Amino acid sequence: MVSQARQGQEPPLPHGSSTAKRAAAAMDASQSPPLLLRVPTPSIDLPVAKDKAAAVCDLQREPRIPAPFVWPHADARPTSAPELDVPVVDVGVLRNGDGAGLRRAAAQVAAACATHGFFQVCGHGVDAALARAALDGASDFFRLPLAEKQRARRVAGTVSGYTSAHADRFASKLPWKETLSFGFHDGAASPVVVDYFTSTLGQDFEQMGRVYQRYCEEMKELSLTIMELLEQSLGVERGYYREFFEDSRSIMRCNYYPPCPEPERTLGTGPHCDPTALTILLQDDVGGLEVLVDGDWRPVRPVPGAMVINIGDTFMALSNGRYKSCLHRAVVNRRQERRSLAFFLCPREDRVVRPPTTGAVAAAPRQYPDFTWADLMRFTQRHYRADTRTLDAFTRWLTHGPSAQQTA
Repeated sequence: MVSQARQGQEPPLPHGSSTAKRAAAAMDASQSPPLLLRVPTPSIDLPVAKDKAAAVCDLQREPRIPAPFVWPHADARPTSAPELDVPVVDVGVLRNGDGAGLRRAAAQVAAACATHGFFQVCGHGVDAALARAALDGASDFFRLPLAEKQRARRVAGTVSGYTSAHADRFASKLPWKETLSFGFHDGAASPVVVDYFTSTLGQDFEQMGRVYQRYCEEMKELSLTIMELLEQSLGVERGYYREFFEDSRSIMRCNYYPPCPEPERTLGTGPHCDPTALTILLQDDVGGLEVLVDGDWRPVRPVPGAMVINIGDTFMALSNGRYKSCLHRAVVNRRQERRSLAFFLCPREDRVVRPPTTGAVAAAPRQYPDFTWADLMRFTQRHYRADTRTLDAFTRWLTHGPSAQQTA
C-alpha cells in the first residue's frame, strides 16, 4: 500500500562520535565495485507534513471502534490456526564453549529463518529485573493523561515520539495501539535515551530514561550476539555481520494495546514486514503476535524469560535472500491490555548494505542491489507501507525513481 508523500524535511538523526571498526570500514571499501544506484546519504531526512496537525485518538476512552480503525474482514478475521512452532534457541552456547550446542542452535536458526524468519532466544543474559522495569515503565507512560503524553507527540515524518494509532501517517486501517519510539546509539558524549526523555518530557522522567538507556544497551549487545549466531548458521566469515552493526543506529519502540470493545473488527498492528535488520521483541504474558505461514495466521506464544527475534528486510538483503522477512501482525482482545517492547536493529544510515562476497551466501546470484539504510528508511516512511514486496518495490524505486512507486 502506497502512502501519501509529504513535503518538507526534518533535521537529520544525530551522529555519534564513534567510528566504525577497521573491518566494518573495509566492508564499505570493498575492492569489488558497488552496485549502488543512488548516492549514499549521510543522514535520514524524513518528510514532514506542512500545516497538518496529527489526529489525536484516546483509545482508552473509546466505547466503540471509530470508522478509521475498522479493517476489512479478510485482514482482521480471528485465526483458528494452531500456534507456530517457533524454536527457543539458547544463545548462551556462544559463550560457554559448547560446540555441539552451538551447532544445534545454528541449525535451529537456519531452519526457522529460511521459512518464516522467527525464533525465540533464551540464555541471553538480559537482567530479568531490567526487563520488568522496562515493561512497567511503558505501563506508567501510557497511563499518563493524554495531554501529558502529547508533550512527546511525534512530528509527522519523524521516527521518535508518541503517537496514538499512527493517525499522523495514515487515514484508514489504523492500528488499535499507542506507541512511544526513540532512537538509540552508543558512543555519544551523553546518554542519548536519557537526554531524549529529559528534553522531551522533563527531569521527572530522568529515571525512566535511565531504565531505557540501559535496556537499549543490553539489546544492542544481544543483537550483536545474535549476529554471531546468524553468521554461524549461514556459514559466513566470522565477524562479518557483528562488525557491520557495531556502529548501528537503532530504534526502540514501546507498544501499548488497550482493551478493545470490538477486537474482531480491528488489529493492534496490521500485517507488515519490518524494513529494519533484526527485531528483538519482549512480550508480556498476554500474547497477540501472529505470523503468516502458508496462508494461515499462526500465533506465537510468549515464553517466560525468552525474547522473540525476527528477520527484517535489511537482513534479508544482507543474506542475499536466504533468510526471510515475513508478514506478521498483532491482534487485540476485549478484556486485557497488552504491552511489548520492540528493539529494531538498524545499520548506520550511510552504511552500504551488501551481502558477503564469499561463502555460501555469495554462491547465488545477487538478489538486490547495494543500498543504504537511509534510502530504505526514507522509502518506507514516505512512499510505501512495508509488506512482503518492500525490497522488490524499493529496488524498482531505486532503479526508476519515484514514478516506480505507482506500480509497486
